[in-house]
Amino acid sequence: MAVKAIRGFKDLLPPESELLTNIETTAREVFSSCGLKEIRIPVVEKTALFARGIGEHTDIVEKEMYSFTDRNGDSISLRPEATAGILRAVIEHKLYATSPILKLFTMGPMFRHERPQKGRLRQFHQIDVEILGTDSPLADAEVIWMAWDILNKLELKDIYLEINSLGCPKCRAVHREDLMLYLEGVYKDLCDDCKRRAKTNPLRIFDCKNEKCKELMVRAPLIKHALCPDCADHYGQVLDFLESFNIPFRQNPYLVRGLDYYTRTTFEFIAPGLGAQSTVAAGGRYDGLIKELGGPDIPGIGMAIGAERVLIALDKDKQKLDEGIDIFIAALGKDARFETSSWLPIFRKEGLKVVMSYEDKSLKAQLKQADKLNAKIALIVGEDELDEDIVIIRNMKTSEQIEIDIDDLMDKVLELCKKD
Repeated sequence: MAVKAIRGFKDLLPPESELLTNIETTAREVFSSCGLKEIRIPVVEKTALFARGIGEHTDIVEKEMYSFTDRNGDSISLRPEATAGILRAVIEHKLYATSPILKLFTMGPMFRHERPQKGRLRQFHQIDVEILGTDSPLADAEVIWMAWDILNKLELKDIYLEINSLGCPKCRAVHREDLMLYLEGVYKDLCDDCKRRAKTNPLRIFDCKNEKCKELMVRAPLIKHALCPDCADHYGQVLDFLESFNIPFRQNPYLVRGLDYYTRTTFEFIAPGLGAQSTVAAGGRYDGLIKELGGPDIPGIGMAIGAERVLIALDKDKQKLDEGIDIFIAALGKDARFETSSWLPIFRKEGLKVVMSYEDKSLKAQLKQADKLNAKIALIVGEDELDEDIVIIRNMKTSEQIEIDIDDLMDKVLELCKKD
């Protein structure tokens, strides 16, 4: 029987795996410039952490988590997102006592049991940022800037930022009353999911993809009209900072996101052309979540980038990374292969990519292999070249060849390989 990957779990093969590494490397460079520190958390946590942190009545907790009972009878889940796990680690290890402001990031796989489709897998990779210990609007803008800078460095085209404020618990209580009253009048026309949400999590109805529900919610009362003075001022300052950072944005009063813990700032980066799964990065503020999880009452703001969606959004020509090698050593004969093998670590210490054939092959076969590896040059050495202390250097693009003394090899190789 043929063994295949589980539905919704995808192998990342070259060059896609190399592109993922490039995305992560780019993110690390941006995070380093912003003073973030990496944290690595388990992929498995107690189910109660996500139910308490994300919200019991969210789609993630109700329908999408991979949850199971272990041998001790405990309910545990594969992490559907990173924020709850990071905050659990911060609380458990009292990291908040080490610094008044924590700036953390993590990268890795997340898991959601939902219908697999383009841009939505059951195992997917996220790049996650959390800044804890400040409610400054500047922190919100900085988190947004990190996502913006990463996506721009990756050369994603036509991305844009949508932003909204969800207010604080005081604002939400006022808005919830108005919203519930409105929903009573349109309840019979809502889809089944939204009828359930109307009783448990009415704000989530703004996020429904059903066209009929979208039409109904156009006339629904908006949170922006219920913002208290403090939340309105906070939101205004965030927008001012975004303008000073030269980040274009669109205010979207219907943007709510799918997690219960968001307060005040919430945002999404959209990549046109991805269809229904067009959000490539998103996040928001969650000022009450750390206290809700049993920690001190300290504020937080975070965001996550969906790596697979970024991969899809990248231009097709960008998906062909030029990962060719610098040097292919074409050794002819046992003695030549033994002598030239000692060059491998020497060239690699200079930062060059170099390989050679493990088996005795003809020159034609080895040059074919060098061409397949997109080598810049081939170093051809046989018994005659060994006797004369020379090396033949072949330009793999032009097929031009030169002979040089072996003593001059390193200088010539560095010259040829560093030209580009």
